[in-house]
Amino acid sequence: MRITDYELYEVPPRWQFLKLETSDGAVGWGEPYSKWHYQGDAPSATPAAVDQMMEKYVLGEDPARIEDLWQAMYRSSFYRGGPIHMSAIAGIDQALWDLKGKRFGAPVYELLGGPARDRVRAYQHVSVPSVEEVDDPAAAAAREAEGHVADGFRALKLVPTPGLELVDSPASVDAASEVVGAVREAVGAEVDVAVDFHGRASKTMARQLAAALEPHDPMFVEEPVTPEHDHALPRIVESTRLPIATGERLYTRSDFRPLFEADAVDVVQPDVSNAGGITETKKIADMAETYDVSVAPHCPMGPLCTAASLQIDAAVPNALVQEQILHKVEGAFRYVENPGMFDVVDGFIDVPEGPGLGVEIDGATVEEWDGRDLSFTRPLGRRADGSVGER
Repeated sequence: MRITDYELYEVPPRWQFLKLETSDGAVGWGEPYSKWHYQGDAPSATPAAVDQMMEKYVLGEDPARIEDLWQAMYRSSFYRGGPIHMSAIAGIDQALWDLKGKRFGAPVYELLGGPARDRVRAYQHVSVPSVEEVDDPAAAAAREAEGHVADGFRALKLVPTPGLELVDSPASVDAASEVVGAVREAVGAEVDVAVDFHGRASKTMARQLAAALEPHDPMFVEEPVTPEHDHALPRIVESTRLPIATGERLYTRSDFRPLFEADAVDVVQPDVSNAGGITETKKIADMAETYDVSVAPHCPMGPLCTAASLQIDAAVPNALVQEQILHKVEGAFRYVENPGMFDVVDGFIDVPEGPGLGVEIDGATVEEWDGRDLSFTRPLGRRADGSVGER
């Protein structure tokens, strides 16, 4: 068997689906990450990287040699790593694992050692409107949280604060605490509520916010600072009893290693479409286990990324909870022939049973939606004085 062809589709909302074809007619699917590369109607940077990896290292090769192909794609570049390179590798790697699973008629996790669990906990995002949008953002967030719990979720996550000043006012801290407190009161102690600072806080504000949120017992505090300031995490960890999570903007085992060695994180969040695919994400999860660190894979993406994440969750003993947005994005399941595999029951998604990634992609629908309007502009954050801040 040899890899004979490939096609990269770009479909709404702004997802990329990669299809690999083999000499015996088998098809494997993967999902490179594209979200941050769009600015208005500018093209994503990922397809060029996928083309280079495929044309030089993958076409004509045996798809069963996943580790060898991964090493070739990674080590071929003198300048390696980062979001574009590792995203391209990730999409190809997922498709290779999909092919291998289908070849043996088994889910990917069976090829990684078998299941470590029967079902995977999943969380839903809670939107927090601004004061310009509604009179009472905390109450609005609480109502939405109650709706998600009614839909079967037992874990939620929200971003409790907009952009922040380097040293912000007590009112900003109080507002964040009010939002989280309202959600906690609405859903009760049986539902986990994680909070995401989204890197918007300075190390100073991260400590203040964590202290203010402690009474509400968040499941974890995500990205209290940006990855550029991960050196501040040990001090933040020492200042709070809350679990600290980070990792969606890290791309390799080497990126995560300093956090493990400094005992600076409780939960890591590698993205299987961002951090080199199943091959690298599994290794990151294994590293995390040796440091008694949990894994909560980042996945604000489509069905292939979600399916690949579930394979990792199924295979590793330290998986904590899985992010997903499929149940919140209109049209997310149009590309899937077996959407039931993503059903959430009592807060959990059953471990996939189908071969490969387990998700059956409707190729005709993918082709139908390919190339539709994918324009997206991420707003630039600015502080009150006009300086650029985090968003």
